[in-house]
Amino acid sequence: MFSKFKRNTKAIFVDPNDTTQIKLVKGERLNIILSPAFYWVKKVSLPLKRVREVKKLLPSIFEDFLPDGSYSYTAYKQEDKFILFAYEDKKILDYLSSKGISSANIHGVYFAQSEFEESEEAYSISERESIINKDGLVVLVPSTWVQESKPLHLQERSLSKHSITLQQFGHIVDTKSLYTIASILGVLALILIVEIFIASAKRDAVLVAKEELFSKYKLQSTMFQNRAIHTKYMDIHKRQTHLREYLSCFLNMHLKPIQKIQSIEVKNKTLFVKFSATAKGSEHEILSQLDSKKFKYKTSFQNDTMKVEMKL
Repeated sequence: MFSKFKRNTKAIFVDPNDTTQIKLVKGERLNIILSPAFYWVKKVSLPLKRVREVKKLLPSIFEDFLPDGSYSYTAYKQEDKFILFAYEDKKILDYLSSKGISSANIHGVYFAQSEFEESEEAYSISERESIINKDGLVVLVPSTWVQESKPLHLQERSLSKHSITLQQFGHIVDTKSLYTIASILGVLALILIVEIFIASAKRDAVLVAKEELFSKYKLQSTMFQNRAIHTKYMDIHKRQTHLREYLSCFLNMHLKPIQKIQSIEVKNKTLFVKFSATAKGSEHEILSQLDSKKFKYKTSFQNDTMKVEMKL
């Protein structure tokens, strides 16, 4: 089935079950619209913005979905979703070849999905099959499932921008091409060797600088040891900083005339501060000053003595 798309170019719909013969006019080129039987399609939401980023993920997205074969992949964005495709170039080209269509006859190749995704009507592609839009995906169904389907006329239909290029397989590489490829590989190998040499020289320079630095500051021989020492001193610095903040608060604390700091002691990474004349029930003013600093603490009482514990 085909109709005139524009001068010297016709649009045709191809389906593997269609037995209709295609008659080509000399000099005429074809826009091929592929039936859903020729490809696999998914409509998905992904946390990505660019189609270029999505295309890198297509093999893994389709990995558990496809039968064994050699696939090509493509995608395009539709509003906030991505339409993903997987297809076998060879199978499509073999079918077109069986219909007498060579790559020289092909102007463009399109998916039924991209050309009919906006249609709400069903279209008959043969006596037995129709295509319909089901939840945004164009699918192939038996015509008996459709209450009413229209004939597929492509004369007035404008094609989308979502065309693909089918990759050729089994082509023969001539001697000139082999020399060209060999030359390119040779240049790439030379560039790689130069980069390896430069990287090696830079590595040696870094190692020398590292040894000089370790010697100058009397550092340990391995980075593991130095990181352990660094972590140790960072912990000490953190505890000392907390200790200074806590002591500053206690030493500048407003106490009642009869209240005194009886003792300050640091033991097992914990600060202990005892207040005299501070029986349970009279500690509110002291604790409110600690709360204003958002310090974490524990209190205990023995007679008229209150003990405050603070982890460093």
